[in-house]
Amino acid sequence: QVQLVESGGGSVQPGGSLRLSCAASRRPYSREVFGWFRQAPGKERDFVALIRSRGGSEFYADSVKGRFTISRDNPKNIVYLQMNNLKVEDTAVYYCAVGSQYESNSRAYEAWGQGTQVTVAS
Repeated sequence: QVQLVESGGGSVQPGGSLRLSCAASRRPYSREVFGWFRQAPGKERDFVALIRSRGGSEFYADSVKGRFTISRDNPKNIVYLQMNNLKVEDTAVYYCAVGSQYESNSRAYEAWGQGTQVTVAS
């Protein structure tokens, strides 16, 4: 099973930016989909963005559309989440996941990273 390791989290002020990275232990299969999810304290894990391992086709949650960008570097086996204009409500633990369906439901994903904390506060 693929291993995923997230990095790049931290603390920023509202309006700031962060770039999260998700390093996979192997090259992605052609039909795989990478997703980013987040979970704030006391809340369920929410979908953020996803991308196919081949061919792009990004999809975003409405709450992050226009502010976040998901991308991938297949030769390096890394998926990124560029987060701009961060808001206090973006504070959460962010998780990277991989699955075989183009799906925003977390149940469709088969492997998960350990998460990285993002805190947005003034």
